[in-house]
Amino acid sequence: RNWIGKSEGILVKFDVLNFDKQIHAFTTRPDTIYGVTFVTLAPEHPLVELITTDDNKNHINNYILESSKKTERDRISDVKSISGVFTGAYVLHPLTNIKIPVWISDYVLAGYGTGAVMAVPCGDQRDYNFAKFFNLPIVNIFKDIDISNEAFKEKNNFVLTNSEELNGLDFKKGYLLALEKLKKLDKGIHEINYKLRDAVFSRQRYWGEPFPVYYKDNMPVMISEKYLPVELPNVDKYLPTEDGNSPLGNSANWAWDSLNNKIVSNKLINNETVFKMELNTMPGWAGSSWYFNRYMDPTNKDEFASKKSLNYWKEVDLYIGGSEHATGHLLYSRFWQYFLYDLGLVPVKDYAKKLINQGMILGNSAFIHRLNGTNTYISNELVKEQNVQLIHIEISCVNSNNELDLEELRKWQPQFKNAKFEFLNDKFIVKREVEKMSKSKYNVVSPDEICEKYGADTLRLYEMFLGPIEQAKPWNTAGITGTFSFLKKFWNLFHQNENFNVVNDKPSSESLKILHKTIKKINDDIENFSFNTSVSAFMICVNGLSSIKCNNRSILESLCVLLSPFAPHISEEIWNKLGHNESISFVNYPECNPVYIKENNVEYPVSFNGKLKFKLVQESSLDIHQIKQNIIIDQRTNNYLDGRGIKKIIVVPGKIINIVC
Repeated sequence: RNWIGKSEGILVKFDVLNFDKQIHAFTTRPDTIYGVTFVTLAPEHPLVELITTDDNKNHINNYILESSKKTERDRISDVKSISGVFTGAYVLHPLTNIKIPVWISDYVLAGYGTGAVMAVPCGDQRDYNFAKFFNLPIVNIFKDIDISNEAFKEKNNFVLTNSEELNGLDFKKGYLLALEKLKKLDKGIHEINYKLRDAVFSRQRYWGEPFPVYYKDNMPVMISEKYLPVELPNVDKYLPTEDGNSPLGNSANWAWDSLNNKIVSNKLINNETVFKMELNTMPGWAGSSWYFNRYMDPTNKDEFASKKSLNYWKEVDLYIGGSEHATGHLLYSRFWQYFLYDLGLVPVKDYAKKLINQGMILGNSAFIHRLNGTNTYISNELVKEQNVQLIHIEISCVNSNNELDLEELRKWQPQFKNAKFEFLNDKFIVKREVEKMSKSKYNVVSPDEICEKYGADTLRLYEMFLGPIEQAKPWNTAGITGTFSFLKKFWNLFHQNENFNVVNDKPSSESLKILHKTIKKINDDIENFSFNTSVSAFMICVNGLSSIKCNNRSILESLCVLLSPFAPHISEEIWNKLGHNESISFVNYPECNPVYIKENNVEYPVSFNGKLKFKLVQESSLDIHQIKQNIIIDQRTNNYLDGRGIKKIIVVPGKIINIVC
């Protein structure tokens, strides 16, 4: 909603005094029409130059020049600065015909809405601040509501006043009546507005798809489709040219010969048959917004994908990306897919059946406290009510107990060599905080170092073990020893006293049960992308097989294949040790045999009048009548009955027993 910025309201028409012109201002609050005391235009508004009086021209032109130096993002984000200039012009209020001054200010954007704002200081904080700063009138249209310190921005809990026929109405009724009155006078039009604007489909860089466009008489001309693709030329420099043109301007061969229909040397440009090419390239999302469709027919030289291929594949089964995809790539790619769908070029509106956004791995940042205005740093426990500033430091300078290694800190950055550090009990404790892993926060954990010390399989398993795939997960290097120990236990299943030791005996029923329960769990978890619980299941399985000293080949081979997608390196090595020459990645994945996981016994909770008293283990093959007989003859039943008779025995097979007495 915030990105596309859909808003519903009314386009209000203000007649410009002494000009046959109107200023249109979009508002979502027509109920506040009687609170309008000035109109503000964007500095770039086309009417500014026309309506500005001679006395105000210099001030207006200077302000427009200063505003042009700011980016649109700067203008949106700068909510504290207040600036503007009076044009000297007036508009007429659409309902009262009262003269209203017209100002310009850079908080109004030409590209959003109409580039004009009907200012209601009593109901909008930015208008309120502007009116206070320039001593403009503020009319309170909210009955019995104090606006002496700030604007009233709510849509509820008010009735209108100082609003003629709208007096006594709430937001909804006031909205509808104001809309009706403005439409009747031809001073308002119901409208839906969007903050989303056209995106610039062009980049001043080398890497990107070149535009198949050349310029004739300074007008762009498309190169015919039959001469595509136009490929990037070779350049020696990937930076912009010395005169500020895009990097393609560095190419000596980037001109279009319209007679021979090919790229030629720039020296041949005569603007009659040979013309200069477009120097900009397409943005990254030009290719990334539809590549999945091209994958369906990658060798097709006539079209991006044939109807036959598109109808066969239709869409992607699963699309996985990071959180950054959700705000960029996914928006653009859906726009493209919808566009292609509307043109009848793809068979489905949405290109993926399922979408998963992976959560971030978060870093555990370290901070030290600096007393403001000094070069003194104090331990975390010493911080009370002092005015301190938190400074990020490299996490390698801190041990697992959050104690600072001062010598390492000074080696890391010389600026700390002359700093003063105040310890508590000979220890300097840092503050820790979980936040996005970033070089600027000095909290990045190098995967290379983890792999060097523990191995790539340990890193893979630990990342999966941290939590659900879609959640952000804080990294803690100390926890990696758990998955490292698990892999050592898994290795030890195949070895005894460092010698490979696997036997071909018939597997025990217990080992088969442990294995096939794990197979079922892992297959279910893979379907649900619950990789963290998969790792837990592997740990339980290895502990179970270790406890019964299982070294049976058929059990361990299946376990090895089961683990291979999660820990491919150790699995591949063991698979080779088991005597297989083909890679483990080509082996069929194990499937659960329900015969092996069937429970022989069931543990029933036994309740008396709904209150649990004891548990009774029964064979799963027994019927309800046999279970009732066994519960009656159990000595504990007589003890809890305490002389009372049994009115009814309720047995839910495989779940509970309840005795009503």
